[in-house]
Amino acid sequence: MLAWLCVTLGVAFGSAIVPVLSIEVFVIGLATSEERIPWLVIGAVVAVGQVAGKLLYYLAARGSIRLPSVLHDRLHRPRAASQRRERWRRRTKRVRVWLEALRERCHRHPHWMACTYGVSSVLGLPPFMATTVLAGLVRMRMSMFVAAGLVGRFVRFSVLAAAPAVFAGMLRL
Repeated sequence: MLAWLCVTLGVAFGSAIVPVLSIEVFVIGLATSEERIPWLVIGAVVAVGQVAGKLLYYLAARGSIRLPSVLHDRLHRPRAASQRRERWRRRTKRVRVWLEALRERCHRHPHWMACTYGVSSVLGLPPFMATTVLAGLVRMRMSMFVAAGLVGRFVRFSVLAAAPAVFAGMLRL
């Protein structure tokens, strides 16, 4: 049982860093194959792994950790103007303006950001990755970031881990 929990922690951490991995599918698979692991424990382990992984994005957006020079240079190097790049800038202007307005609103109302981040950690809408980065950009308190993320992710993944047993019980009726 302990080995599965360590693997779960690693997969949760990895899926938080590389969002291509699906922790949801892993949790459902684990809950259906390893029935002796309590769903609350699965939810807690995944929550810790997810928040630990997202903490790296939060700290990078906040400027507390520096990106590797390869990434930093690639993101911040000057690029020559091209027609394609200019078309892209025109198409995304509305999104950039909206994002800047959202960032400004989060600076004015810190509790609004905490609520948005908390809802995102449970529902995944708005995307949890985006709210993680936004929380770092607006310098949300780290204690609030960790607390809201842990609670939200715990609720999300505990419900997900309990779902197979609930549905199996409903089918037996």
